[in-house]
Amino acid sequence: MLGSAAGSAKNTVAVIDYGMGNLHSAAKALEHAAPDAQVVVTADPEKILSADRVVFPGVGAIRDCMGEIRRLGLDQVVNEAIKSKPFLAICVGLQSMMTRSEENDGVPCLDIFSGDVKFFGEQLKDTDGSVLKVPHMGWNQVSHVQANHPLWQNIEDNARFYFVHSYYISVANEKLIAGQTDYGFPFTSVVAQDNVFAVQFHPEKSQHAGLALLGNFMRWDGQN
Repeated sequence: MLGSAAGSAKNTVAVIDYGMGNLHSAAKALEHAAPDAQVVVTADPEKILSADRVVFPGVGAIRDCMGEIRRLGLDQVVNEAIKSKPFLAICVGLQSMMTRSEENDGVPCLDIFSGDVKFFGEQLKDTDGSVLKVPHMGWNQVSHVQANHPLWQNIEDNARFYFVHSYYISVANEKLIAGQTDYGFPFTSVVAQDNVFAVQFHPEKSQHAGLALLGNFMRWDGQN
């Protein structure tokens, strides 16, 4: 049965706080997208696991992020939360769910999704041969791969979202790819599996399309 983003809303969302996320703007965007929701920014495992849904943001170097996630015991909390509730990961939140990152001379990650986080490179070029700046920063299109996923509801294919990153993910299982973006080459910008949806871009900075995605998430029952 296809899950619906228009189903009955559950009203509590925990934004995981491990000191490395763009927490204020993420929380404000969630409140704007779902005014009746209760948004809690917290590192408290009990509050995270008792929420109806969870957002896992992230900004910064992966070594520092993974260090704080493990120090606070949030690696176990993330693994528990993804078993049972709608779960949205953003930017480094997505990268930390991979097996390993090339950043900081190599960092083991949570290994929720098999695959690596890779550097775009120093001499990244567009198809016309022009040099592309790294980090990849600004607006870019996201093509829908899992076109019927509920979180794409009312969002046009190839809508533009806001990116800030020097590393991209490469998943072992291509069936997990829910969105792709081109920056010198096509890279995976969204993965989805069961109740988990994880994006490289920042929906909280992506204006109408980003708010639409967050609204869909706040109405999502975790099925696809």
